[in-house]
Amino acid sequence: MTTAASKQRAQVNPKTAGADARGTIFREVSPEQQAVEQQLVDHVVASFEACEDPRLKELMVALVKHLHSFIREVRLTEEEWGTAIDFLTKAGHITDDVRQEFILLSDTLGASMQTINVNNAAYADATEATVFGPFFVEDSPAIDNGGDMAFEAPGEPCWVEGTVTDTDGNRLAGARIEVWEADETGLYDVQYDAGKRAARAHLFTEADGSYRFWGLTPTPYPIPNDGPVGRMLDAVGRSPLRASHLHFMVSHEGARTLVTHIFPEGDPIGWKDTVFGVKQSLIKRFEPQAAGTPTPDGRVIDGTWSRVRFDIVLAPAGV
Repeated sequence: MTTAASKQRAQVNPKTAGADARGTIFREVSPEQQAVEQQLVDHVVASFEACEDPRLKELMVALVKHLHSFIREVRLTEEEWGTAIDFLTKAGHITDDVRQEFILLSDTLGASMQTINVNNAAYADATEATVFGPFFVEDSPAIDNGGDMAFEAPGEPCWVEGTVTDTDGNRLAGARIEVWEADETGLYDVQYDAGKRAARAHLFTEADGSYRFWGLTPTPYPIPNDGPVGRMLDAVGRSPLRASHLHFMVSHEGARTLVTHIFPEGDPIGWKDTVFGVKQSLIKRFEPQAAGTPTPDGRVIDGTWSRVRFDIVLAPAGV
């Protein structure tokens, strides 16, 4: 008689497989076979006993245990393991100084978002963090408050304004704000040319903690899907589309650096964002403005534009 302990979840085998009340697929594995598999796990774990770095040892032991648990749970075939190795090899080959396929893989599996959740614990009313994305670059151009970060990138103009404060409500002067986004065609500047800089910039908050700039009204776009990650999404029936968003990275002495986005209310992709980056608190009202509506700074715009307010609250460093 087979005990519950001798059952492991696996791929469907019509002769030996079943399902529990929750629909979890399992397959019977004999106690003898389980012992053989567990003996290997124990042997690999023991190989790290001499590691002098306790954190590295903790990471490697946990990785081995979880990896072997996955292999045993799904009863991974040698062909499937070979396919996985080939997938990772191709991800490495397509990665370069501009495109990071492994970040895309991490993003689309929710691993990036979960790592961010773990490392950015909720604190008071601090603004929530979300995924970094693969298209940040260090050498963004500087703009003054009220400047235009689009640098002629195509798209509908958008006036963005707000304040940066700490969780005690103190206005933070001199906070550095990095902003970047895709243009209306769904491409970032570096996707056109590695040296191109448009629709990205950095600026600093005023003495009263305020900031303001012209950007572009965000639009949905697909992550690069011509590589192995795109083929994975296609194989599992998932869309490569990201919800419309505008990236922010905000830093100030004594504060935890914030990496986040804001997402337009009513976006057609919204919660179906392929990298799971949307959070309710980051959905903002991008107010549409008719052609001819006066702008906050007197800029003359021929067509429509939008405006949004994003007040940013930074958590203390070290929390």
